[in-house]
Amino acid sequence: MGLPVVMPRWTLVILAVLSSIAIVDRIVRPLAGWFVRRRAEHAFERLNAELRLKLQSFKMTRRRVLIERLLHDPEVVFAVETYAREQNIPLKAANRKAMAYAREIVPAFSTYAYFRIGTRLARWISRSLYRVRLGVIDPGAMDGVPPNASVIFVINHRSNIDYILVTFVAATASALSYAVGEWAQVFGLRELIRTMGAYFIRRNSNDQLYRKVLARYVDMATKAGVVQAVFPEGGLSRDGLLKPAKLGLITYMISDFDPHGPRDIVFIPVGLNYDRVLEDRILLAAAATPAGTAPRFTFSTATFLRYQLRTLWLRLTGRWHRYGYACVSFGRPLSLKDFLNSRNHDLRSLPPPERRAEIDALGEYLMREVGRVVPALPVPLAARALLAEGGKPLTAFELKGRIQRLIEDLEARGHYVHIPRGDRDYAVETGLRALRERHLVTLADGSYAPNPAETHVLQYYANSLAHLFPAAAPVQAVA
Repeated sequence: MGLPVVMPRWTLVILAVLSSIAIVDRIVRPLAGWFVRRRAEHAFERLNAELRLKLQSFKMTRRRVLIERLLHDPEVVFAVETYAREQNIPLKAANRKAMAYAREIVPAFSTYAYFRIGTRLARWISRSLYRVRLGVIDPGAMDGVPPNASVIFVINHRSNIDYILVTFVAATASALSYAVGEWAQVFGLRELIRTMGAYFIRRNSNDQLYRKVLARYVDMATKAGVVQAVFPEGGLSRDGLLKPAKLGLITYMISDFDPHGPRDIVFIPVGLNYDRVLEDRILLAAAATPAGTAPRFTFSTATFLRYQLRTLWLRLTGRWHRYGYACVSFGRPLSLKDFLNSRNHDLRSLPPPERRAEIDALGEYLMREVGRVVPALPVPLAARALLAEGGKPLTAFELKGRIQRLIEDLEARGHYVHIPRGDRDYAVETGLRALRERHLVTLADGSYAPNPAETHVLQYYANSLAHLFPAAAPVQAVA
């Protein structure tokens, strides 16, 4: 009994390793998980105390749980069975397909990633590129949004910077959930976007199973009160004009809406405009692509490096200017309950043609409201004035007079015009300087005229205000 127990050293090492694994698995990991959850809950509560539009518990639900909930949705289950039958494949294969779609769509929101990394990065990028300004906003209208409402920001789409700019400007209001296209499905960026609460969508997909999984996720998030942001134009404007709404995502959000239920859906129109859109020439090249031909987006490494070196040189010599102004305006919130009740309609009970007509009417109204709050900035105003009357040469005095009349007309009709420093002369100088730096206008004998080789670019910027002058003759680029 008193004899020592002898065991090989390797056995002792194995026992020590197994004991360590057991301690980590049964004690350390649960304690660490509890600690992390408590920290996340405290951060969630602190943020909600500061935000106007509160974060919903849905955002803190584990991604795995959301995926399981989505896959067990009755409509998704039925869609999986239908897909398996139509494709003549085993049900397990169809389930795996649905699982892949769910994993692609469902985000993994992180308050730390959004508010500590995302919003700070958005602020730095926005301010590095532009002089960011807030145009029209009615704080009282925002305060009138019911606390339990599902809020959806409806935004015109000018640039891929839109995501960053709105995230920065709305950082004190709430965390926004975006639908992001397939272009962002690259390693590193994909994971960051997911932690920011965004979800990926495949534009123009005809896969009915995919569309059903996406529709059910969007409906689930909307019913949970997640604050979302949508670009109803369905893509970047290639010619600068405000486009009619494509209502796929909005249809998913409202098709099952109960106008007499406890939760409302509130749309907030958001208008964006820029003195310079980074992708303007790429978009114009795509717009010039013949009908029926897929646009080609080319990238030149030499051009990119030359541009970066020139920018660096301008910064080092103190001659670099940011790309002008970027401005964001917020319109009056629209209650979906009020909209439907005023028309005495319930989308759930309408036949498909009438439901489609009602959703189209909502889309037209929202785009009108978005267009109404698109800000007028110095460059678009100068471009419109230069292209008027065939783009004939104008002296600085004549050009200032034209821009002044445009400003007075817009302000008289209640539209927001950003006047830098409150000085209209400075606004004109700012717009003209930006156009001259890009060689979009020429200056000869004291008169300004559109550069004949660049009138399509001027037209692009003038088009951003075209919807604000519906009664005026369209401004045409000079041949």
